[in-house]
Amino acid sequence: MSTVTDQDLLSPELTRDPFAYYAELRASDPVHWAPASKAWLLTRYDDVVAAFGDPRLSSDRVRPLLDVLPAERRAEYGPMLEVISRWMVVTDPPVHTRLNRLASHAFRQQRVSAMSGWIGELVDELLDDFVAAGHDDFLAGLAYPLPAAVIARMMGVPQQDRGKFQHWSDELALVAFGAGGHDRAGRHARALAGVRELQEYLAGLIARRRREPGEDMISVLLSRSDEDGDHLDDAELMALCSLILFAGHETTTNLLCNAIVALDRHPAELARLRAEPSLVNRAVEEVLRFEGPIKILIRWVVQDHERDGRPVRAGDRVFLVLQSANRDESTFADPDRFDIGRPGKPLHVGFGRGVHACLGAQLARIEARVALPRILDRLGDIRVAGDVTWRPNIASRAVTGLRIGYA
Repeated sequence: MSTVTDQDLLSPELTRDPFAYYAELRASDPVHWAPASKAWLLTRYDDVVAAFGDPRLSSDRVRPLLDVLPAERRAEYGPMLEVISRWMVVTDPPVHTRLNRLASHAFRQQRVSAMSGWIGELVDELLDDFVAAGHDDFLAGLAYPLPAAVIARMMGVPQQDRGKFQHWSDELALVAFGAGGHDRAGRHARALAGVRELQEYLAGLIARRRREPGEDMISVLLSRSDEDGDHLDDAELMALCSLILFAGHETTTNLLCNAIVALDRHPAELARLRAEPSLVNRAVEEVLRFEGPIKILIRWVVQDHERDGRPVRAGDRVFLVLQSANRDESTFADPDRFDIGRPGKPLHVGFGRGVHACLGAQLARIEARVALPRILDRLGDIRVAGDVTWRPNIASRAVTGLRIGYA
Protein backbone atom coordinates (compact mmCIF):
# COMPACT_ATOMS: atom_id res chain seq x y z
CA MET A 1 0.00 0.00 0.00
CA SER A 2 0.98 3.59 -0.53
CA THR A 3 2.81 5.31 2.29
CA VAL A 4 2.33 8.72 0.67
CA THR A 5 -0.65 10.81 1.69
CA ASP A 6 -2.74 11.65 -1.35
CA GLN A 7 -2.95 15.35 -2.19
CA ASP A 8 -5.22 17.33 -4.48
CA LEU A 9 -3.23 18.37 -7.56
CA LEU A 10 -5.50 21.43 -7.90
CA SER A 11 -4.88 22.63 -4.33
CA PRO A 12 -3.29 26.07 -3.95
CA GLU A 13 -0.20 24.46 -2.43
CA LEU A 14 0.45 21.99 -5.27
CA THR A 15 -0.61 24.50 -7.91
CA ARG A 16 2.13 26.77 -6.60
CA ASP A 17 4.85 24.14 -6.06
CA PRO A 18 4.24 20.41 -6.64
CA PHE A 19 7.87 19.35 -6.88
CA ALA A 20 8.48 18.17 -3.30
CA TYR A 21 5.32 16.05 -3.47
CA TYR A 22 6.41 14.51 -6.76
CA ALA A 23 9.83 13.72 -5.32
CA GLU A 24 8.12 11.91 -2.43
CA LEU A 25 6.02 9.90 -4.88
CA ARG A 26 9.04 8.98 -7.02
CA ALA A 27 10.85 7.71 -3.94
CA SER A 28 8.02 5.87 -2.19
CA ASP A 29 5.05 5.31 -4.51
CA PRO A 30 5.91 5.92 -8.17
CA VAL A 31 2.66 4.30 -9.40
CA HIS A 32 0.26 6.08 -7.06
CA TRP A 33 -3.52 5.82 -6.98
CA ALA A 34 -4.82 9.34 -6.35
CA PRO A 35 -8.43 9.31 -5.15
CA ALA A 36 -8.65 13.10 -5.38
CA SER A 37 -7.80 12.91 -9.09
CA LYS A 38 -9.43 9.50 -9.74
CA ALA A 39 -6.26 8.52 -11.59
CA TRP A 40 -2.95 6.69 -11.32
CA LEU A 41 0.04 9.04 -11.19
CA LEU A 42 3.23 7.90 -12.96
CA THR A 43 6.03 10.09 -11.67
CA ARG A 44 9.34 8.41 -12.64
CA TYR A 45 11.03 9.26 -15.92
CA ASP A 46 11.48 5.67 -17.07
CA ASP A 47 7.85 4.81 -16.29
CA VAL A 48 6.54 7.85 -18.16
CA VAL A 49 8.72 7.12 -21.21
CA ALA A 50 7.58 3.48 -21.21
CA ALA A 51 3.95 4.57 -20.94
CA PHE A 52 4.19 6.64 -24.11
CA GLY A 53 4.72 3.47 -26.12
CA ASP A 54 2.39 1.17 -24.18
CA PRO A 55 -0.66 0.09 -26.25
CA ARG A 56 -2.52 -0.76 -23.03
CA LEU A 57 -2.71 2.99 -22.39
CA SER A 58 -4.90 4.79 -24.89
CA SER A 59 -4.89 8.44 -25.93
CA ASP A 60 -8.52 8.00 -26.98
CA ARG A 61 -9.66 9.28 -23.61
CA VAL A 62 -12.67 11.33 -24.71
CA ARG A 63 -14.98 8.71 -26.23
CA PRO A 64 -14.75 6.39 -23.19
CA LEU A 65 -15.73 9.36 -21.03
CA LEU A 66 -18.71 10.03 -23.27
CA ASP A 67 -19.76 6.39 -22.94
CA VAL A 68 -19.94 6.50 -19.15
CA LEU A 69 -21.43 9.95 -18.60
CA PRO A 70 -24.89 9.95 -17.01
CA ALA A 71 -27.60 11.26 -19.35
CA GLU A 72 -27.92 14.67 -17.71
CA ARG A 73 -24.17 15.28 -17.74
CA ARG A 74 -23.89 14.02 -21.30
CA ALA A 75 -26.44 16.63 -22.34
CA GLU A 76 -24.19 19.34 -20.87
CA TYR A 77 -20.74 18.01 -21.73
CA GLY A 78 -21.40 15.75 -24.72
CA PRO A 79 -21.45 18.25 -27.60
CA MET A 80 -18.09 19.79 -26.62
CA LEU A 81 -16.49 16.41 -25.98
CA GLU A 82 -17.69 15.16 -29.39
CA VAL A 83 -15.74 18.02 -31.00
CA ILE A 84 -12.57 17.28 -29.03
CA SER A 85 -12.86 13.55 -29.80
CA ARG A 86 -11.98 14.31 -33.43
CA TRP A 87 -8.65 15.90 -32.47
CA MET A 88 -5.59 13.91 -33.51
CA VAL A 89 -4.10 14.14 -30.02
CA VAL A 90 -6.92 11.97 -28.60
CA THR A 91 -6.74 9.22 -31.21
CA ASP A 92 -4.70 6.03 -31.35
CA PRO A 93 -3.04 4.23 -34.26
CA PRO A 94 -4.04 3.53 -36.98
CA VAL A 95 -6.32 6.62 -37.00
CA HIS A 96 -3.60 8.75 -35.38
CA THR A 97 -0.95 7.43 -37.77
CA ARG A 98 -2.98 8.52 -40.80
CA LEU A 99 -3.86 11.96 -39.43
CA ASN A 100 -0.29 12.61 -38.29
CA ARG A 101 1.14 11.59 -41.68
CA LEU A 102 -1.22 13.91 -43.57
CA ALA A 103 -0.84 16.82 -41.12
CA SER A 104 2.96 16.66 -40.97
CA HIS A 105 3.29 18.32 -44.39
CA ALA A 106 2.60 21.66 -42.74
CA PHE A 107 5.10 21.13 -39.92
CA ARG A 108 8.21 19.95 -41.69
CA GLN A 109 11.23 21.36 -39.86
CA GLN A 110 12.50 23.24 -42.89
CA ARG A 111 9.12 24.92 -43.39
CA VAL A 112 8.84 25.90 -39.71
CA SER A 113 12.45 27.13 -39.53
CA ALA A 114 11.81 29.36 -42.54
CA MET A 115 9.19 31.20 -40.48
CA SER A 116 11.76 32.64 -38.07
CA GLY A 117 12.18 35.83 -40.11
CA TRP A 118 8.57 36.96 -40.02
CA ILE A 119 8.10 35.64 -36.48
CA GLY A 120 10.90 38.02 -35.49
CA GLU A 121 9.02 40.86 -37.21
CA LEU A 122 5.86 40.03 -35.24
CA VAL A 123 7.88 40.01 -31.99
CA ASP A 124 9.36 43.41 -32.82
CA GLU A 125 5.91 44.85 -33.60
CA LEU A 126 4.52 43.61 -30.30
CA LEU A 127 7.54 44.95 -28.40
CA ASP A 128 7.14 48.35 -30.10
CA ASP A 129 3.51 48.53 -29.00
CA PHE A 130 4.30 47.19 -25.50
CA VAL A 131 7.00 49.76 -24.81
CA ALA A 132 5.19 52.67 -26.46
CA ALA A 133 2.08 52.06 -24.36
CA GLY A 134 4.10 51.62 -21.16
CA HIS A 135 2.60 48.19 -20.53
CA ASP A 136 3.90 45.95 -17.74
CA ASP A 137 1.83 42.76 -18.15
CA PHE A 138 4.13 40.40 -20.04
CA LEU A 139 1.39 37.78 -20.39
CA ALA A 140 -1.26 40.06 -21.84
CA GLY A 141 1.02 42.27 -23.90
CA LEU A 142 3.56 39.85 -25.35
CA ALA A 143 3.29 36.14 -24.51
CA TYR A 144 -0.45 35.92 -25.13
CA PRO A 145 -0.83 37.72 -28.49
CA LEU A 146 2.32 36.37 -30.18
CA PRO A 147 1.33 32.68 -30.68
CA ALA A 148 -2.17 33.59 -31.91
CA ALA A 149 -0.63 36.04 -34.38
CA VAL A 150 1.82 33.37 -35.59
CA ILE A 151 -0.89 30.72 -35.99
CA ALA A 152 -3.23 33.18 -37.69
CA ARG A 153 -0.54 34.11 -40.20
CA MET A 154 0.32 30.44 -40.76
CA MET A 155 -3.33 29.80 -41.64
CA GLY A 156 -3.65 32.88 -43.84
CA VAL A 157 -6.01 34.68 -41.45
CA PRO A 158 -6.36 38.44 -42.01
CA GLN A 159 -4.57 40.50 -39.36
CA GLN A 160 -7.80 42.10 -38.13
CA ASP A 161 -9.13 38.67 -37.10
CA ARG A 162 -6.25 37.77 -34.76
CA GLY A 163 -8.27 38.81 -31.72
CA LYS A 164 -10.96 36.26 -32.58
CA PHE A 165 -8.35 33.49 -32.58
CA GLN A 166 -7.16 34.54 -29.13
CA HIS A 167 -10.72 34.43 -27.76
CA TRP A 168 -11.50 31.02 -29.27
CA SER A 169 -8.25 29.60 -27.92
CA ASP A 170 -9.16 30.76 -24.41
CA GLU A 171 -12.58 29.13 -24.59
CA LEU A 172 -11.13 25.83 -25.84
CA ALA A 173 -8.53 25.81 -23.07
CA LEU A 174 -11.26 25.89 -20.39
CA VAL A 175 -12.14 22.29 -21.28
CA ALA A 176 -8.98 20.87 -22.80
CA PHE A 177 -6.71 21.81 -19.88
CA GLY A 178 -9.09 20.85 -17.05
CA ALA A 179 -9.72 24.25 -15.51
CA GLY A 180 -10.24 24.57 -11.77
CA GLY A 181 -11.48 27.45 -9.65
CA HIS A 182 -14.15 29.86 -10.89
CA ASP A 183 -13.58 28.82 -14.53
CA ARG A 184 -15.04 25.36 -13.88
CA ALA A 185 -18.70 26.47 -13.87
CA GLY A 186 -20.22 26.60 -17.34
CA ARG A 187 -16.94 25.92 -19.08
CA HIS A 188 -18.32 23.30 -21.50
CA ALA A 189 -21.09 25.60 -22.71
CA ARG A 190 -18.64 28.47 -23.21
CA ALA A 191 -16.15 26.24 -25.01
CA LEU A 192 -18.84 24.79 -27.26
CA ALA A 193 -20.06 28.25 -28.29
CA GLY A 194 -16.49 29.28 -29.04
CA VAL A 195 -15.63 26.18 -31.04
CA ARG A 196 -18.80 26.48 -33.13
CA GLU A 197 -17.86 30.04 -34.01
CA LEU A 198 -14.33 28.87 -34.84
CA GLN A 199 -15.58 26.03 -37.06
CA GLU A 200 -17.85 28.38 -38.97
CA TYR A 201 -14.92 30.74 -39.50
CA LEU A 202 -12.60 27.91 -40.57
CA ALA A 203 -15.17 26.53 -43.02
CA GLY A 204 -15.21 29.91 -44.76
CA LEU A 205 -11.41 30.13 -44.71
CA ILE A 206 -11.02 26.64 -46.19
CA ALA A 207 -13.52 27.43 -48.96
CA ARG A 208 -11.64 30.64 -49.75
CA ARG A 209 -8.27 28.86 -49.84
CA ARG A 210 -9.71 26.20 -52.14
CA ARG A 211 -10.71 28.97 -54.57
CA GLU A 212 -7.61 31.12 -54.03
CA PRO A 213 -4.70 29.00 -52.77
CA GLY A 214 -1.65 30.67 -51.29
CA GLU A 215 1.46 29.77 -49.32
CA ASP A 216 -0.38 29.32 -46.01
CA MET A 217 -0.79 26.10 -44.05
CA ILE A 218 -4.38 25.45 -45.11
CA SER A 219 -3.46 25.79 -48.78
CA VAL A 220 -0.55 23.37 -48.29
CA LEU A 221 -2.81 20.80 -46.62
CA LEU A 222 -5.53 21.19 -49.25
CA SER A 223 -3.01 20.56 -52.01
CA ARG A 224 -1.31 17.54 -50.46
CA SER A 225 -2.26 13.89 -50.56
CA ASP A 226 -0.26 10.74 -50.01
CA GLU A 227 0.68 8.12 -52.57
CA ASP A 228 -2.78 6.52 -52.30
CA GLY A 229 -4.53 9.82 -52.92
CA ASP A 230 -5.62 10.04 -49.29
CA HIS A 231 -6.09 13.55 -47.92
CA LEU A 232 -7.68 15.39 -45.02
CA ASP A 233 -11.37 16.10 -45.60
CA ASP A 234 -12.81 19.45 -44.53
CA ALA A 235 -14.00 18.17 -41.13
CA GLU A 236 -10.56 16.70 -40.39
CA LEU A 237 -8.87 19.89 -41.54
CA MET A 238 -11.10 21.99 -39.28
CA ALA A 239 -10.34 19.65 -36.35
CA LEU A 240 -6.61 19.94 -37.05
CA CYS A 241 -6.76 23.75 -37.24
CA SER A 242 -8.75 23.88 -33.98
CA LEU A 243 -6.16 21.67 -32.28
CA ILE A 244 -3.25 23.75 -33.60
CA LEU A 245 -4.90 26.95 -32.40
CA PHE A 246 -5.62 25.66 -28.93
CA ALA A 247 -2.42 23.68 -28.38
CA GLY A 248 -0.07 26.03 -30.20
CA HIS A 249 -1.41 29.16 -28.55
CA GLU A 250 -1.69 28.01 -24.95
CA THR A 251 1.54 26.01 -24.90
CA THR A 252 3.73 28.72 -26.43
CA THR A 253 2.23 31.43 -24.23
CA ASN A 254 3.07 29.35 -21.16
CA LEU A 255 6.56 28.54 -22.45
CA LEU A 256 7.40 32.23 -22.87
CA CYS A 257 6.03 33.22 -19.47
CA ASN A 258 7.69 30.31 -17.70
CA ALA A 259 11.00 31.23 -19.33
CA ILE A 260 10.80 34.74 -17.90
CA VAL A 261 9.87 33.39 -14.45
CA ALA A 262 12.73 30.84 -14.47
CA LEU A 263 15.30 33.38 -15.65
CA ASP A 264 14.11 35.94 -13.09
CA ARG A 265 14.44 33.39 -10.29
CA HIS A 266 17.94 32.44 -11.47
CA PRO A 267 19.70 35.75 -12.15
CA ALA A 268 23.07 34.12 -12.77
CA GLU A 269 21.55 32.12 -15.65
CA LEU A 270 19.86 35.25 -16.99
CA ALA A 271 23.22 37.05 -16.97
CA ARG A 272 24.78 34.02 -18.64
CA LEU A 273 22.20 34.08 -21.45
CA ARG A 274 22.76 37.80 -21.99
CA ALA A 275 26.50 37.21 -22.21
CA GLU A 276 26.11 34.17 -24.49
CA PRO A 277 23.01 34.60 -26.70
CA SER A 278 24.04 31.45 -28.59
CA LEU A 279 22.82 29.50 -25.55
CA VAL A 280 19.19 30.40 -26.33
CA ASN A 281 18.39 26.98 -27.84
CA ARG A 282 19.66 25.19 -24.75
CA ALA A 283 17.91 27.72 -22.52
CA VAL A 284 14.58 26.97 -24.16
CA GLU A 285 15.13 23.23 -23.67
CA GLU A 286 15.99 23.78 -20.02
CA VAL A 287 12.77 25.76 -19.49
CA LEU A 288 10.87 22.88 -21.10
CA ARG A 289 12.50 20.49 -18.62
CA PHE A 290 12.53 22.63 -15.50
CA GLU A 291 9.24 24.53 -15.76
CA GLY A 292 7.59 23.18 -18.89
CA PRO A 293 4.18 24.37 -20.13
CA ILE A 294 2.63 20.89 -19.98
CA LYS A 295 2.31 19.33 -16.53
CA ILE A 296 0.39 16.13 -17.20
CA LEU A 297 -0.75 14.03 -20.15
CA ILE A 298 -3.74 11.75 -19.62
CA ARG A 299 -4.15 8.17 -20.81
CA TRP A 300 -7.08 5.73 -20.57
CA VAL A 301 -6.39 2.11 -19.61
CA VAL A 302 -7.79 -0.35 -22.17
CA GLN A 303 -6.39 -3.60 -20.74
CA ASP A 304 -5.92 -4.85 -17.19
CA HIS A 305 -2.27 -5.08 -16.20
CA GLU A 306 0.22 -4.43 -13.42
CA ARG A 307 2.52 -1.44 -13.14
CA ASP A 308 5.20 -1.68 -10.47
CA GLY A 309 3.10 -4.34 -8.75
CA ARG A 310 -0.05 -2.25 -8.70
CA PRO A 311 -3.21 -3.61 -10.40
CA VAL A 312 -4.26 -1.18 -13.11
CA ARG A 313 -7.71 -1.90 -14.54
CA ALA A 314 -9.34 -1.19 -17.88
CA GLY A 315 -11.34 2.00 -17.55
CA ASP A 316 -8.86 3.61 -15.13
CA ARG A 317 -7.15 6.88 -15.95
CA VAL A 318 -3.38 7.31 -15.86
CA PHE A 319 -1.66 10.67 -15.48
CA LEU A 320 1.78 10.85 -17.07
CA VAL A 321 3.33 13.49 -14.83
CA LEU A 322 5.84 15.20 -17.12
CA GLN A 323 6.68 17.76 -14.43
CA SER A 324 7.90 14.96 -12.20
CA ALA A 325 9.65 12.90 -14.89
CA ASN A 326 11.67 15.96 -15.90
CA ARG A 327 12.93 16.36 -12.32
CA ASP A 328 13.75 12.67 -11.78
CA GLU A 329 17.09 12.48 -9.94
CA SER A 330 17.75 9.02 -11.37
CA THR A 331 17.81 10.51 -14.88
CA PHE A 332 18.95 14.14 -14.55
CA ALA A 333 21.95 15.33 -12.58
CA ASP A 334 20.96 17.89 -9.93
CA PRO A 335 17.45 18.07 -11.45
CA ASP A 336 16.19 20.97 -9.31
CA ARG A 337 18.96 23.23 -10.60
CA PHE A 338 18.09 25.48 -13.54
CA ASP A 339 21.07 25.28 -15.90
CA ILE A 340 20.82 26.79 -19.39
CA GLY A 341 24.01 24.99 -20.39
CA ARG A 342 22.70 21.56 -19.42
CA PRO A 343 23.60 18.87 -22.01
CA GLY A 344 20.88 17.92 -24.46
CA LYS A 345 20.87 14.31 -23.26
CA PRO A 346 19.14 12.71 -21.51
CA LEU A 347 16.14 14.10 -23.37
CA HIS A 348 13.38 15.76 -21.38
CA VAL A 349 9.75 14.81 -22.00
CA GLY A 350 8.40 18.35 -22.00
CA PHE A 351 6.63 17.79 -25.33
CA GLY A 352 5.88 14.09 -24.93
CA ARG A 353 7.59 11.24 -26.73
CA GLY A 354 6.98 8.74 -29.52
CA VAL A 355 4.00 8.84 -31.87
CA HIS A 356 2.26 11.37 -29.65
CA ALA A 357 5.14 13.82 -29.45
CA CYS A 358 3.67 17.29 -29.91
CA LEU A 359 3.17 18.02 -33.63
CA GLY A 360 3.78 21.74 -33.06
CA ALA A 361 6.78 21.33 -30.75
CA GLN A 362 9.19 22.70 -33.33
CA LEU A 363 6.97 25.74 -33.90
CA ALA A 364 6.85 26.50 -30.16
CA ARG A 365 10.63 26.14 -29.96
CA ILE A 366 11.19 28.47 -32.91
CA GLU A 367 8.89 31.12 -31.42
CA ALA A 368 10.67 30.99 -28.05
CA ARG A 369 14.15 30.96 -29.61
CA VAL A 370 13.30 33.99 -31.75
CA ALA A 371 11.40 35.92 -29.07
CA LEU A 372 13.60 35.54 -25.99
CA PRO A 373 16.74 37.31 -27.28
CA ARG A 374 14.63 40.16 -28.68
CA ILE A 375 12.71 40.51 -25.42
CA LEU A 376 15.87 40.54 -23.30
CA ASP A 377 17.55 43.02 -25.63
CA ARG A 378 14.60 45.39 -25.97
CA LEU A 379 13.37 45.37 -22.38
CA GLY A 380 16.84 45.63 -20.84
CA ASP A 381 16.78 45.04 -17.08
CA ILE A 382 13.65 42.86 -17.15
CA ARG A 383 12.41 41.55 -13.79
CA VAL A 384 9.24 40.02 -12.43
CA ALA A 385 7.24 42.44 -10.28
CA GLY A 386 5.41 40.88 -7.35
CA ASP A 387 4.45 37.28 -6.67
CA VAL A 388 3.88 34.73 -9.42
CA THR A 389 0.57 32.88 -9.20
CA TRP A 390 -0.29 29.79 -11.22
CA ARG A 391 -3.61 28.67 -12.69
CA PRO A 392 -5.23 25.67 -10.97
CA ASN A 393 -5.52 23.18 -13.82
CA ILE A 394 -4.42 19.61 -14.37
CA ALA A 395 -2.63 19.70 -17.70
CA SER A 396 -0.82 23.00 -18.09
CA ARG A 397 1.68 25.06 -16.09
CA ALA A 398 0.36 28.57 -16.64
CA VAL A 399 0.68 31.87 -14.79
CA THR A 400 -2.45 33.93 -14.08
CA GLY A 401 -0.60 37.09 -15.06
CA LEU A 402 2.99 38.26 -15.20
CA ARG A 403 3.79 41.84 -14.26
CA ILE A 404 7.31 42.93 -15.12
CA GLY A 405 9.56 45.90 -14.65
CA TYR A 406 12.15 46.86 -17.24
CA ALA A 407 14.47 49.67 -18.16
